[in-house]
Amino acid sequence: MKRVWTVLFCVLLPCLLCGEEAFLLSPSKQIYDRYGAPMRGFLSENNTYYLPVALSDISPWLLSATLAAEDKRFFSHPGVDVKAILRAAWQNVSEGEIVSGASTITQQLARALEPRPRTLWGKTKEAYNALLLERKMTKEEILEEYFNLLEMGNLTQGVEAASRFYFNVSAGELSLSQAAFLAGLIKSPTYYNPLKHFSRALKRRDWVLKKMWENGFIDEEMYEMARAEKLELKSAARPFDAPHFTRFLYPLLPKDAQDVYSTLDRDLQLYAESVVKTYISRLEDDNVTNAAVVVVDNATGGILAYVGSADFYNEKNNGQVDGARALRQPGSALKPFVYGLTFEKGLLNPAALLDDEDTFFEGGFRPRNYDENYHGRVSARTALACSYNIPAVKAAEKVGASNILALLRRAGLTSLEKPADFYGLGLALGNGEVRLLDLTNAYAALARGGVYKPLLAAYEPRVQLAGRESRIFDPQTAYLVTDILADNNARAPAFGLNSALSVPFALAAKTGTSKDYKDNFTLAYTPRWTLGVWVGNFDATPMQKVSGVTGAGPIMHDLAVYLQHKYPSEPFDVPEGITRALVCTQSGLLAGEHCTHTKEEVFNQRYLPAVCDGKHTPATQQLKIVSPAAGDVFKLDPSVPLASQAVKLQAACPAAVCTWTMDGALLPEKSCQTWWTLRPGKHKLSVSCAGQTDNVRFEVLP
Repeated sequence: MKRVWTVLFCVLLPCLLCGEEAFLLSPSKQIYDRYGAPMRGFLSENNTYYLPVALSDISPWLLSATLAAEDKRFFSHPGVDVKAILRAAWQNVSEGEIVSGASTITQQLARALEPRPRTLWGKTKEAYNALLLERKMTKEEILEEYFNLLEMGNLTQGVEAASRFYFNVSAGELSLSQAAFLAGLIKSPTYYNPLKHFSRALKRRDWVLKKMWENGFIDEEMYEMARAEKLELKSAARPFDAPHFTRFLYPLLPKDAQDVYSTLDRDLQLYAESVVKTYISRLEDDNVTNAAVVVVDNATGGILAYVGSADFYNEKNNGQVDGARALRQPGSALKPFVYGLTFEKGLLNPAALLDDEDTFFEGGFRPRNYDENYHGRVSARTALACSYNIPAVKAAEKVGASNILALLRRAGLTSLEKPADFYGLGLALGNGEVRLLDLTNAYAALARGGVYKPLLAAYEPRVQLAGRESRIFDPQTAYLVTDILADNNARAPAFGLNSALSVPFALAAKTGTSKDYKDNFTLAYTPRWTLGVWVGNFDATPMQKVSGVTGAGPIMHDLAVYLQHKYPSEPFDVPEGITRALVCTQSGLLAGEHCTHTKEEVFNQRYLPAVCDGKHTPATQQLKIVSPAAGDVFKLDPSVPLASQAVKLQAACPAAVCTWTMDGALLPEKSCQTWWTLRPGKHKLSVSCAGQTDNVRFEVLP
């Protein structure tokens, strides 16, 4: 017989009783920023704000108030209250109209689960289903489902959502007066809607309190105190902040997620939105209608700000399009990765000279510079800082399009799906399409010293985008690129000393403008945060010669200053293996004694250039270890402390910097003269400098 009841009940109410889930719907999701400020709430699949809560987390006052108002004999009847039915029938006959109902809480739950017309047959079916519910569920389980499925007006479903919406407290924190107020809404959330008929809802509260007193749930003193409590609606407004970000985050959340703590900083987000609106309004005459911003916390990969458009509500300018994820051409914004790859492989260094002249590349590719001029022989530093196109393509030619493409994909630019032959060397000039979100995170890898991390969108529950942490550049390469991008003097020939990229703190920055001025970007970073800005039009119409430094640049500038104030960052750390040396500006080689035009440059010690002979060619001086000599034999003196017995290491060196290794182990000293404490055994000493190497073998006797 029990099996028959179960099968029958599953046919009638399959969603509730035949599954393992306690609640019928996935909860509404409330998204907060990283500091707990509410940002946006999403409707449940039932188009309500629904926040399921356990019965044990509901205020006892609300339980008592609901029983008093709706079903005082709930714990004694089997699902249908015969006494209440007879009472209601007598009152309705006496008045000649329906003035009283007799639905129990169990019947109301049955109606919520399986809505039916309020006809005689519908009421009969409802009563039958209520009896089935009582056979299958405990009274506590029925109450829990009931409190979670109640329609409480203004799109709130369940007492938790209603408590938060009307009083900004959880259902477990309701006072007696607040609990009676919510219990009063159950009868008719529309008629007693507090936002429209507050006085009407307040009178209903008083009626519920009186019922509680009459039925012994509270005493007279509690009744009077609750009636005297002044109630205020504290949370009628529902925030709708960061619409593009929350829409992006929502499908990534687990189905049962309820309170979501995102990585966003709401204050930063609102400031970024205001800056974007301000500058886009100024560029209206230049046919600029939109912009997007992404800010990333370098340490965690967390998204601090995410602005998808200048105005989410502007239909004319397609404001609901998400510019942070739209595919756009980045222009010169990919050049740092091209130069980085040449630095990593030792093919170029910041001082190396490249010819900026009219050049035809394979396939007839003939790039032009942004300023339509040629600049002769320029260093890699100047070429990258000033964003000259022709040297960038020559750098790309040294490593090949396939290697560049592989690097960019490792840096998270997965939208570059075509084969390398499709892009060719034009990849260095940004002829592929990328997302601002991905590009900003790729620059964050430079800020981290070459380490790529997948983006993080929420802390609780943890929502991390696809990908895994990996190294795309060694620390020395990342530093060389960063040092160039942070060099305001190096970019001055193209941008001037007081451009939007100039700020009073350490900031690496790069612009990018696509062909025909359809897109422009500015990316910037400190050791602590990375910032990306895109400016353009979603309909792909070109701007009126608005470049990265005049379009996206000013937005970046204001946001960078704000970020440095809120999240202050120190200067970039110099990793091991980086050295500075004088170079001949006319040859790009290390400065020799006859070089008259020199400047200091930064190098990876592994790839120091040769020394210039003053005639702009490598000097013939050869690196040689002077001390110890090959075959020398030393003997330790037992009467002298071991720490005091050392041999002088000295090299005739073409430059001022040497790299010493003893038996394959790197020694810390970088000068061409140092000391080494004697150690018994046969040893091999090596020295490297300016691309040359020498070594000797010697022995130390015990």
